Amino acid sequence: MAVRLIVVDDHRLLAEALASALKLRGHRVLAAAAPSAGAAELVVSRTPEVCLLGTASPAEPGAFDPVVRIKRERPQIAVVVLGPVPSPRGIAAAFAAGASGYVRHDERIEGVERAMVKARAGEAAVAPALLQSSFAELLNPEQGPDDEGSRLLEILTPREVEVLVRVAEGEDTRLIAAGMGIAPSTARTHVQRVLMKLGVGSRLEAAALAARTGLLERAMSPAGDE
Repeated sequence: MAVRLIVVDDHRLLAEALASALKLRGHRVLAAAAPSAGAAELVVSRTPEVCLLGTASPAEPGAFDPVVRIKRERPQIAVVVLGPVPSPRGIAAAFAAGASGYVRHDERIEGVERAMVKARAGEAAVAPALLQSSFAELLNPEQGPDDEGSRLLEILTPREVEVLVRVAEGEDTRLIAAGMGIAPSTARTHVQRVLMKLGVGSRLEAAALAARTGLLERAMSPAGDE
């Protein structure tokens, strides 16, 4: 059954790509927009059944302010958050703000579609595996830098690891593209995906996270080059 929705993400390309994929599957997309800071006004004015709200930093203060306003002014609209692998605090903050679901950015389109339908029906839309990982983190909060670095390294592809190393070395998009033999637009897309997967909002934050967790050392070690 078709869903009437709006897709909002800080990265316009991601919003438009997801909107196009959902249109092809028969859903009615009222708008695909960026940045997410203007989501509330857009959603309140257009009144979709579902809003897919992308965020790169679910644990940041104020990340879900748009959800609070949407639910206050249009409580009938279901909001499904699209974000990186979250901390338990990130998921809790999303639901506390009034979200009906949380879906990882790298989820298959079928998973996003299921979450939309469940949210519109008034059900909580969170993958069991996502809840399990969050509960596991709550039960085992002490995690050393090497453990965290290993976890982050596992969610990046070898090419994304190379991009992260280059970002940490201060290379801009042009230098990354030249060094990897790819187009600048492709390099930019790789950088955006690295930021999204790490759950950070800037290259500086990505470099700092990589250094703090030991991810950078592991990525540049012989084992990390396999």
